[in-house]
Amino acid sequence: MNARREEWRAADPRVEQSGATREERPRFARIRAMPGEGPTALISAVTVALVIAIWWLASGRAWVPPLFLPSPAAVLGAFNDAWHGRIQGGLPLVDHLIASTTRVLGAFALAVIIGIPAGILMGVSRIARAVLDPLVEFYRPLPPLAYLPLVVIWFGIDETAKIIVIFLACFAPIAMSARAGTRGATVEQIHAAQSMGATRWQLVWHVIVPAALPDILVGLRIAVGFGWTTLVAAEMVAATSGLGQMVLNASSFLRTDVVIMGIVSIGAIAWIFDFAMRLLERKLVPWKGK
Repeated sequence: MNARREEWRAADPRVEQSGATREERPRFARIRAMPGEGPTALISAVTVALVIAIWWLASGRAWVPPLFLPSPAAVLGAFNDAWHGRIQGGLPLVDHLIASTTRVLGAFALAVIIGIPAGILMGVSRIARAVLDPLVEFYRPLPPLAYLPLVVIWFGIDETAKIIVIFLACFAPIAMSARAGTRGATVEQIHAAQSMGATRWQLVWHVIVPAALPDILVGLRIAVGFGWTTLVAAEMVAATSGLGQMVLNASSFLRTDVVIMGIVSIGAIAWIFDFAMRLLERKLVPWKGK
């Protein structure tokens, strides 16, 4: 115990700077990292490798029939066939990737342009909150398949309906996170800006928006995930290309290898988008959590 106390005192410069004798020095605790902090890349890599090994073993020993769980080699073969356009209509995998990414990015960009101002407006205006909040809260819990037929009736079966369905899935989390983020500005910050003569617009732009930025970026990450989740539902509507359409067609023909390949492709692209959002978050709000 005495050795540990000496270690704590030696690790804390305040002990030596205090000028007190060893008996008079206060007791200092060791400064530890926040719970959950630290590198995780190695653990994640080991987890992924373990899952693939179990998958390979289960399929190789035929613990699960190939119809339900094809081997990793079969999935890689399906990926190679899809890349060269040897499945489902002859479209190469790149065309499916471009079609799906364009739909998700277009709808996501539209949701960002409309959702962030709407959320901030709900946070700073009681009239806007009274008008928009019931509408957003009403449709937010609805699954996309619930309002998909209505969107098709109103907007047809072309690209507009697909983008609107994905837009609705992305809009709610962006608007709600922006609204919640407006509460991030402290009363002291608002009073300081007002004491320096800031107008209402300057108060919103220079105080409230920067304070809301961490919550907005979290909402953007959630919205990207919702967009890719809704992609399959959106591409059910007379789509001739796209990863969701490819997965749906493959399920009709019991091509489980193609289904898993499509799922892995969607997950990989969604992970890349989320990783980019995390890098953007570190750049725009480096003070978060500090």
